[in-house]
Amino acid sequence: MEDDIILKISYRIKEIRKEKNITIQELADRAGVSKGLISQIENNRTIPSLPVLMNIVHSLKLDLTGFFKDISPANSPEKVFVIRAADYKPLKKETAKGFNYQRILARNIHGGPVDFVLLELKKGARRNKMVTTDAFEYKYLIKGKVDYLIEDKNYILEEGDSIFFDGRLGHNLSNVGDSDAIMLVVYYFITND
Repeated sequence: MEDDIILKISYRIKEIRKEKNITIQELADRAGVSKGLISQIENNRTIPSLPVLMNIVHSLKLDLTGFFKDISPANSPEKVFVIRAADYKPLKKETAKGFNYQRILARNIHGGPVDFVLLELKKGARRNKMVTTDAFEYKYLIKGKVDYLIEDKNYILEEGDSIFFDGRLGHNLSNVGDSDAIMLVVYYFITND
């Protein structure tokens, strides 16, 4: 199985679990596996056996066709990828209003999962709480003006600015400009505890 397929499976499990507000422990209990195994699968540290994968998918109340709908192998071992804007996939990452994500590309690069995402922040969009991710995050502001609160310090970014930080730090993002903002986001997921 190719790395990008494994990465897509692991992130699909994590995304669906979070969308359905199911904890790792709840999913583990439903699927009859350990919490640690679910965590390892979601963080792309292990490949589930077919019976375990089927139990997880059924525990998420999905059928296999629905689960694998957008997961397909690369057609060739190309070293150059052209991703057309029409091929970006909408991505639900959070419930905050005005945060619109589109996945550009998810790949395993030198053993580490990397996710390239385009984030549109509607004018006035803001989160109500601090969030964390299990990734190092790089953000490049293509358009607009945003305020990043990381831990207890604010960072104002304007068009062309970028920021890099450990996503395990509590952070919050607000669009403080006069128009919608657009950011290129790169998540490099942390695969060790």
